[in-house]
Amino acid sequence: MMPSLLEEQLPRLRELFRERLGTLPLNALRNEEVLRTSVRQVHRYLPRLLQVAVSEEAFTEFVIRNRERLLSFSEVFEEKESAVAPSAPADSSTLAAQARSHLVPTYAPKPMVMDRGQGARLWDVEGNEYLDFGSGIAVNSLGHQDPDLLAALQGQAGKLWHTSNLYLTAPAIELAELLTESSFADRVFFCNSGAEANEAAIKIVRKWASQHHPPEKREIVTFHGSFHGRTLATVTATAQPKYQQGYEPLPGGFRYCAFNDEAAAAEAIGANTCAVLVEPIQGEGGVLPAAPGFLKHLRDLCDQHGALLIFDEIQCGMGRTAKLFAHQWEEGVTPDVMTLAKALGGGLPIGAMLCTEAVAQTFQVGDHGTTFGGNPVAAAVAVAAVRKLNRPELLDHVRKQGVRFRAYLEDLNQEHQLFREVRGRGLMLGAVLRPEHEGRAGEVVEHCRLQGVFVLVAGPNVIRLVPPLTITDEELDEGMQRVGKGLAAYRAAQAQEAA
Repeated sequence: MMPSLLEEQLPRLRELFRERLGTLPLNALRNEEVLRTSVRQVHRYLPRLLQVAVSEEAFTEFVIRNRERLLSFSEVFEEKESAVAPSAPADSSTLAAQARSHLVPTYAPKPMVMDRGQGARLWDVEGNEYLDFGSGIAVNSLGHQDPDLLAALQGQAGKLWHTSNLYLTAPAIELAELLTESSFADRVFFCNSGAEANEAAIKIVRKWASQHHPPEKREIVTFHGSFHGRTLATVTATAQPKYQQGYEPLPGGFRYCAFNDEAAAAEAIGANTCAVLVEPIQGEGGVLPAAPGFLKHLRDLCDQHGALLIFDEIQCGMGRTAKLFAHQWEEGVTPDVMTLAKALGGGLPIGAMLCTEAVAQTFQVGDHGTTFGGNPVAAAVAVAAVRKLNRPELLDHVRKQGVRFRAYLEDLNQEHQLFREVRGRGLMLGAVLRPEHEGRAGEVVEHCRLQGVFVLVAGPNVIRLVPPLTITDEELDEGMQRVGKGLAAYRAAQAQEAA
């Protein structure tokens, strides 16, 4: 009965697939898992009676068997592939030389060129395989080629790429609703990066202060070791002089305070403070969590002085600590404004500034904007990412793997005696080098890379480990074996240097 029921609905189903998935590239849908994921997502848009009568699994199997009749495939990619003779792939050294000739030298990339990824693994253009314990600096939190993100990307890419904010699109509306339902916030502003999200936060709290307080109350307090972005305002908010040198004169109105020092915070936050901007876990500053009670202390001080509290969760948010947002570890503390980016798009550029209704009404039409903010492709992928990152089973997996990860690091430290402490939460961990190894985090990271595993620095003295939140036991075990070999190689190099 079920196949005949679906046969009767073929014209309606074809229209539904055109509406929800658009024209799909034939070569992309050779991936059976991606095709099944795309079809499963459409099941929820079936008419209610049909949805009840036909299970998701039965619907998927029917569509797979009848894909040629139901789905609209594009031949463009295949035609192009067959019309153009394949060229020999360039090697890393050739591509790196081209990069040095054409890119502004703001980075010092490693001497290889990455080509593809799957889960927690990456391959360069020569086919060398690596385990990715850096996740693109905590961006690829669902790993590489996650089927749900890939299906969302392909579904939206076949429909609409960009309209600007002169018009509404469904993915941005759905994402805004999802974020407000999952947080303290009432409103969302979309942008393209963490720096843009923090820029929007800085502007909105200053505008709010202009409407509620005298002109002298415009100061924003931030903390030593913080990192908030690379725009002129956010680099000024970043209380690390190394990021500010050469860009003077810097914007005024920022005051710096010692992190995790309640007395210093009580002294810094006062009559001229309009807002406090803080990371619940400092990332670039050394994977340093806020001490228990510190965020609550800041909330109380802001309330006392009529100031707004901003949480920068660009790196530590989106499930990284085994809660959707890192500030949720401190019970009963909510901000007025929160910024997100990195893992929000699962690898596509997107940022967001979330705020309460009272703060949101500060901005009126024309007060702020961004051409690409809320881009439908990035927003569609972000919807899939947020849904997945907020699943209890995934957050529980992050908690369990974080415990295993920390235990691995402690065991390796027993053997190599390199770390003073291991700190952080969930799968955002920092291994702090002992004093005799200070300043050599980059060397340790390089030795790990040579053993086939990517880890990061967080300043000169901290090894940062932020693997995909979906990391499997096998990937974790194998990666930590490689980390162990990297630590041993660093130790051997040290001994040779000493000799």
